[in-house]
Amino acid sequence: MVFPVLAVVCGLILLVWSADRFVEGSASTARHFGMPALLIGMVIVGFGTSAPEMVVSAIAASQGNPGIALGNAYGSNITNIALILGLTALISPIAVHSQVLRKELPILMAVTLLAAWQLWDGELSRSDALILLGVFSGLMAWTIWQGMQKKTDAFGGEVEQEMEERAMPLRRAIFWLVTGLVLLIASSRLLVWGAVEIAHGLGVSDLIIGLTIVAVGTSLPELASSIIATRKGEHDIALGNVIGSNLFNTLAVVGIAGVIHPLDVGPEVLSRDIFVMAILTGALFVIGYGFRGPGRINRYEGITLLACYVGYTDYLVYGVIVG
Repeated sequence: MVFPVLAVVCGLILLVWSADRFVEGSASTARHFGMPALLIGMVIVGFGTSAPEMVVSAIAASQGNPGIALGNAYGSNITNIALILGLTALISPIAVHSQVLRKELPILMAVTLLAAWQLWDGELSRSDALILLGVFSGLMAWTIWQGMQKKTDAFGGEVEQEMEERAMPLRRAIFWLVTGLVLLIASSRLLVWGAVEIAHGLGVSDLIIGLTIVAVGTSLPELASSIIATRKGEHDIALGNVIGSNLFNTLAVVGIAGVIHPLDVGPEVLSRDIFVMAILTGALFVIGYGFRGPGRINRYEGITLLACYVGYTDYLVYGVIVG
């Protein structure tokens, strides 16, 4: 049991570090080739921060561990909203100025409902996965079109400021892009192996390990970037990280895993995990959209989100103990 635990710890540390290098390298490379800051923030950074979930779930699916693949994706979504936004809002209330992000909130809600509908029959077939990837491709095309049309936006302005602070030469940017990606894959394989061994050793399902240890670990890049952005007053980046990551997780991460290997889904995923994810997504839509002006997530709402995360995690742990 010692080696699997060490594998998970080392895998998570390397995963977070390599994901950060990959994001910085890819974003800087895109900037050198003239990509607009708004587009970098919405596509490149969104893809990069979800790269850990994407690689981990793909490897888990290819090795026949659907619990880790699904638990990682949906658990990360729950973690992103309840833990990351809750903790971030507790540090500093999040004001939402970006019109682009306000448009993405209802899309995230619709995508969540699509995920629930697909799992209603207890499986994620290859055709279901292809639909998710098709929706993801359409959404990316729309996002790129939005980014090219809209010249100024609060989110784009904050990303531009971040890019200037972290500027690097093209050769170094490409080096970190490639190195980060290679280490990302290696650390993901190490993490999945350790997580599966721990699940078998404790006699719990892969799903529980995916929803807890793996989900929190792969969400650490979003946690770090959101807290740093909020402390700098870059609130739209903090929320943009979460919205982008959840869209990527629900569509691309689950879609890729399902194409690699169709997934059998236990009833608890729909009645417990998808239900909690949908409730939290709906709450984020209500408090973040701002129907009468700019959206805002205050400290009281942040505490409520954190309480939801603690309650959900306690419920999972209690189920393991009782079971």
